[in-house]
Amino acid sequence: MAPNPPYKICFVPKSREEEEEDEKIYKRCKEIVATTLPTTKGRSGKPIYQYQGFWYDSGVHGVGPLALQEHFKARPSDILLASIPKCGTTCLKSLAFAVMNRKSHPPSVQLQQQHPLHIFNSHDLVPRMEWILYNNNLNGDRISNLDILPSPRLFSTHMPYTSLPQSVALSGSRIVYICRNTKDNLISWWHFINKIRSNNSLEPIKLEEAFEMFCKGKSSLGPFWEHVLGYWKASLERPQNVLFLKYGEMVAEPALHLIRIAEFIGCSFSLMEEKQGVVDQIIKLCSFENLSNLEVNKTGTCGIGIPNNAFFRQGKVGDSANYLTSEMLEQLDQITKQKWHGSGLTL
Repeated sequence: MAPNPPYKICFVPKSREEEEEDEKIYKRCKEIVATTLPTTKGRSGKPIYQYQGFWYDSGVHGVGPLALQEHFKARPSDILLASIPKCGTTCLKSLAFAVMNRKSHPPSVQLQQQHPLHIFNSHDLVPRMEWILYNNNLNGDRISNLDILPSPRLFSTHMPYTSLPQSVALSGSRIVYICRNTKDNLISWWHFINKIRSNNSLEPIKLEEAFEMFCKGKSSLGPFWEHVLGYWKASLERPQNVLFLKYGEMVAEPALHLIRIAEFIGCSFSLMEEKQGVVDQIIKLCSFENLSNLEVNKTGTCGIGIPNNAFFRQGKVGDSANYLTSEMLEQLDQITKQKWHGSGLTL
């Protein structure tokens, strides 16, 4: 049996005083979610609630986003991988983990079968803070103690930039944000939700219904446009702390963007490593073709029980053209033009 993911060590017994303080925070967060926040029916079959302008799945996130804001104390050395769901998160997590751990886990072909990415889904190796680490509904009232983790710590989040804990900006933590073409994001989200619904014995959602909800901003962590724009503006204001990536560009030039990521997070490749082909080895290790065919990603489950194969469909750019009508495409273009007018952002 494979060992637990490395971050599991942060779930350790706390003192009674610490546990009582944690429980007060969670109780207060639960009351806020239950009594003061707008809610509506979610696409996965669970209610969703609106917090600070964005929508969260109560079944997945619980009170994690609120608890994260109260608990988390960032370090200057922290690396945070951010995205809205279905924008290349799995790809980014795999690449960042492989880059940061290439000394202890070489990506060479001869050693790839022992690599953690061959044993764990990348969502287990790079835990989402508001999903795994700060959601005590999921962890059976276990509260994570992240202070015992060595630096640099690598986490992920789907939370919008404006809702991140203040300590992230104040500490100078680095954020790598990945986004995707609006239309491809919609189609990927629709397929993913229907996969989850199928596993829960629910009828699939029609594309027309998913499209309407997406345009209203009621997709997971939506509105999409505001989420992306928040990180885009942050990358312009604080380029030394926020790196903004586009999935389509990464697919087109993977080596160029992998080198950018490595430099940004403080793990630059040496000339010798580039000469030895380490960059190409990591790209191959983390490719959609390789990861999607691994046994752990075909049959395993991650975190809260979502099948790992739900995170791998096609990974292609432009697939939305096979599903959306010309009217849908035009409406999305109009919303995008209006939302991002004057920002300089294009996808």
